[in-house]
Amino acid sequence: MSATTQQMDMGGYREPHVPFVHHEKIITDRRSVYSVSMGRVTNRDDIKKFLERTKRLKNHDKATHHSFAVRISHDGVIYESKNDDGETGAGQVILRILQKQQMMNTIVCVTRWYGGIKLEGDRFKHIQDATLSLL
Repeated sequence: MSATTQQMDMGGYREPHVPFVHHEKIITDRRSVYSVSMGRVTNRDDIKKFLERTKRLKNHDKATHHSFAVRISHDGVIYESKNDDGETGAGQVILRILQKQQMMNTIVCVTRWYGGIKLEGDRFKHIQDATLSLL
């Protein structure tokens, strides 16, 4: 995981209602395919279990990238982290959406199977759309 940032928790946040949800193959563009998973997490162990569960889904072991972002509140402090998993900038896109949607105790992982054709800036739109589809 990349560096964690901390902020003060002022309340008023939304949380996922279910521990795990997954949408398979929701975006296809130039042979690249995107899926997205979201879950409720409250600590590092939850994050690890969520990512393991996501990567165990059918064909996810063959995916090129599992980019994610997470926001957790603990003792009045907000902890945020992200990981691009080789998809430069993807974690930040997901994290910005979690912040704007005021999601807390939430992890979102966007999975991509690279189709061999560079998507340039369109990949950020797909990451954004995949994330928003679950929120």
